[in-house]
Parts: sequence; structure tokens; C-alpha cells
Amino acid sequence: MSAHRIPFRQTHFPSAEMRLEHREDGTLVVRPVLQLAAYEPNLPAVLARRAELHPDKPYLAERRPAGGDWYRHSYAETWRDTRAVAQWLLDRRIGPDRSLLILSGNSVAHAVIKYGAMAARLPACPVSVNYGLTPGDFGRLRHVVSLVRPAVVFAEQAALFKRVLETLDFGDALIVTDDPSVLQRPAIRLASVLATPPTQAVDESIAAMDPDEPTLYMLTSGSTSLPKAVVQTQRMLTSNLAQGRQVLGDTAGWSDVMLDWLPWNHVSGAFTKMGTLVSGGTLYIDAGRPIPGPQFQESLRNLKEITPKFYVNVPFGYAMLADALEQDAELRQRFFSRLTLALYGGAGLPQALYDRFQRLAAETVGERIFFTTGYGATETASGCMAIYFPTEEVGIGLPMPGLELKLVPLGDRYEVRLRGPMITPGYLRSPEANPGIFDEEGFYRTGDAARLHDPGDIGKGLAFAGRLAEEFKLASGTWVTSGRLRAAVLEACASLISDVVVCGENLNQVALLAWPKGAPTDEMRATLAARLAAYNAGRGSSERVAAMLLLSEPPSVEAHEVSDKGTINQRVAMTRRAADVARLYASPPDAAVIVPPSA
Repeated sequence: MSAHRIPFRQTHFPSAEMRLEHREDGTLVVRPVLQLAAYEPNLPAVLARRAELHPDKPYLAERRPAGGDWYRHSYAETWRDTRAVAQWLLDRRIGPDRSLLILSGNSVAHAVIKYGAMAARLPACPVSVNYGLTPGDFGRLRHVVSLVRPAVVFAEQAALFKRVLETLDFGDALIVTDDPSVLQRPAIRLASVLATPPTQAVDESIAAMDPDEPTLYMLTSGSTSLPKAVVQTQRMLTSNLAQGRQVLGDTAGWSDVMLDWLPWNHVSGAFTKMGTLVSGGTLYIDAGRPIPGPQFQESLRNLKEITPKFYVNVPFGYAMLADALEQDAELRQRFFSRLTLALYGGAGLPQALYDRFQRLAAETVGERIFFTTGYGATETASGCMAIYFPTEEVGIGLPMPGLELKLVPLGDRYEVRLRGPMITPGYLRSPEANPGIFDEEGFYRTGDAARLHDPGDIGKGLAFAGRLAEEFKLASGTWVTSGRLRAAVLEACASLISDVVVCGENLNQVALLAWPKGAPTDEMRATLAARLAAYNAGRGSSERVAAMLLLSEPPSVEAHEVSDKGTINQRVAMTRRAADVARLYASPPDAAVIVPPSA
């Protein structure tokens, strides 16, 4: 039987009926019929209630030490430590124009520091650990420090961040870490902060919280410039969490067991941590990453031990996981045994990869797994659109309750704009960036484009059609939609390449740098040439690929070529690999360059 005829594992979604407004200029406004459910716009208060309801239930679990057994931290313990952190911060009488900078990976300590800052009404700014590890002058972290003006810097692992803590000027900020003795500078031991006796002042601070005041400063990726600090409020976070619970929560089982690697300095990972909290579930922190080598092996080890109903990854991670599932029957059986819902974000999921996963699920458990998406941005708290209606096509779904979607005509596509309580009020101390992020009706301009799967039926949802900032012109003046081209090439070359960089700005033709799956062989090169020729057939210059060069060096996290989520920063990669780009366009072609017939 074809996998397409095998039923999906049972799901429970609310109505995805939409109201559609047509305007004379072709603009569409899409609003869910279902209203957003009631929610409490105060996460510390939610944590207090969860600690009262089930104090002994584990909220977070991490391996301690790395690679050892699981250490579980209960709701009561999380509330206790959160109150201690909050009291310690309140005792320092920090002004409202300052912040708490978190330079730490995902951990129990990271969580209680963040919740403690929320309870003390001090905005927290989690940053990528790579900002504190990248060789050089720590330029990005220096920029962030000047932007958010931290009064406290939490760097959990003193030994790991010793160099940056001793060389970067943090001003008058207090450093909190696990072991101050390894540093040649003053610092405060985390244990002493957690030993602070809380007083009634903590409860008063939580009760006095304004849902619309800044609570987090979440950094943009900084793919084309230095990162901006997106102001996030309690109302943003809690309305977004309410959307997710209302639409996906029953199927996802967020009150059950979760396993996630996505970093908490990105909105997707932060959502999982907070979504587990508001649902009363247990989150196992996966210290692995979808990066070839020991980190990915750690994720596979965890998946054999923890079997969640809900799984989140980026497309690159799903591609690596599919390879592993095909090779390991035990992993395949464990992974699919309870899985009900899978979510992809960060980029579009190639249809061929989706079909491959469904084939594996059908062969293993006799059912297919429903895939959804988490479309959104740092400026929208997290994903605020999802697929919660019957479909077998990948895409960005439809708005969840509480969100209005405006689609502004853009050639054969639409520009995506969003409005709702989960949208940011703006960027911190960025007067040059704030003007223009909203249109005249208050809709946030995402900078993304989309298409309707079926122009006659909004209920079929939308497909992602590119990031406008990544589009460029060839020398002929023809626009190249690089995101759409990248997705199409990955689908055409599935199983052979893991990702590509689209080149050609101000040049005569499109060419690609590509990372192969495995060591390149003559057979692989010949197969790629044939697949590119088939892909090129009937396409115009803006979509046709003239050449491809296979790269031997993997994308570099340290050089910011790849984000913490595993997505490729196209412009950084092209700049860093300028010599490889030159090889693509050399005349005559470099011997290593793959040139498809008739390209």
C-alpha cells in the first residue's frame, strides 16, 4: 500500500475555519473564527501555581555531569530557586534601564535565572554561547552589552567563558557563575545567589508586574548586520503560549514528556521551555545538536531513552535524523512508538523529506505522523501560525487564534504581515530600525513572502515563498527568489546534499555552493549533474542552476555561517567562502565544479 493511503495517528485540533476579507487592491486579511482562549499574562504567577498543584513533579531534567544520568528538578524546586534569584536581584535595586545578560546554554540554572529576573521585573537577555566563545574580539557580544546595558551577567560555566569574562568590558555588571575561583576578576558564586532567603517583596513584585513592560530582550539572528534586541513582554509570551496550547496542546501532549535541543536564546527553544511550564509537563534538555559528530550522537542517545509525543526540529535536523532512522531499527521503533505530532521551523521542510519520514513511520508503526509548522519570528514571540487542518503539503499553515494575517500582493506572491497581542512593540534602543516595522494599520512587516496552496480555498493554508531580504538581482536585472530556489534544489537533490548557498548577485547566472552527504565520488557528481539538468528543464534564468561546487569544510558555527538552530546564514557563508564562489564563476570552469548538461 502507498504511504499516502495509510492513516495518520489520531490528532485533536480545534476548528481552523477562517474569515477572509478581500480588498480592492488585492490584499487579503485572514482572521480565525475561533477566539483566543483566556490566559494569565504573568509567567512567574503560573510557575507558582504549578508548584502548588504538583510540587514533586519534575519540570526540567538535564544530564549531570555531561553524559551521566538524568538530574530532575521539580516544580517546587524551580519555584524555590526562582524566588531566591528574584530576591537577590531585588536587593540590588537595579534600575529599569538595565538588564540581566544570560551567557549560558540550556540548563536548570539558566531557567531559574530567567524566571527570577522575570519575577524581579528585570528584563533578561539570553545570548548565544557562541558569542562568548568565538575567537577574536567578541564584537557581537560587545555590541549586545552596549545595547542591553546589563547590571548582572550570568555565565554558568566559568571555565568555559573564562576568556571572554576576563577580556570584555562589562562595565559595572556583577558576574554570577559556578566557580569564581577560576577567574582573574571578581565574581559571585551561583550557589550563594540560590541561598538567598526570599521575602514578601518577591510576591509583591510579581503581583505588580505590568504585562506590557519589557520582560525579555531576544536577539535577532544578525544575519546581515549586528543583532537587534527585540522587546518581548509578558503579554506577548503568554498570548503566544495560549495560542499554541489551544491549537496543538492536546495532540502534542505538552503536559507529558518533552525532549528538545533548540537553544533558549532563540524563540523556538524558549517556547518549548515555557510551553512545558504552562502545561505542567516535564522537559528533558537534549544537550545534542544536529551537527555531524558527537553532538548528534548525543541526541540519538537521548531519543532512545526519552520517547516524546511531540518532537521539534529544523529541516536540516530532520534530514540527519531520517538518515539515522533508516540505519537503526531500535531507534526507529523507539522514536515512532509514541510520536503524535512533529513540528518543523526555521526554514521550509522539503516535500521529499516529509514523504521520506512518512514512509519510515508507516513501515515502523503502521501509521503516519502529522507534521505541523511553527511559523513566526523573534518579533512574534515564537510561531504564531501553524498547520492544524487536514493536509499532506508542507507550508506555513494558517494564523492561530488571536492573530490577524494580512497578505499584500507582491507579483505572484504575497507579503506576509501580522497583528495581535503576541507582536513586539519594537526594538530596544534602535531608533533607526523601529520606523517602518509596522504598516499604517499596525501590522508587523515580516519581510517574508507566501503563496496560497489553493487560490480558491484559504483553508488549504499557505506555502512559504522566500525571505525578501535574501532575494537578489542577476546582472540582467532579473530577480532571484533564493529561498524558493534553495528549497526546490534540495528536493531535486535529496539524499545527495544537505544544504546549499545560492550565489549570483550582480552576476550573469545562478550557481550553488553545496554540502554533500558523505564523501564526493565521481558517481555522486554525475548523478548531481543529471538531477540539476532535470531540475533546470523549462526554467528561466532566475531559477536555472548553472554550476555547483561541493564543499569539504562543514558550515562553521564559530564564524556564524550556521545558527544555533542549524540554519545557514547565506550572506555570511558567501563572504567567508569568496574564493569558492570565484571558482564557481571562473572561465573555463574549475575541474571540481559540476556543470549540468545544457546549463
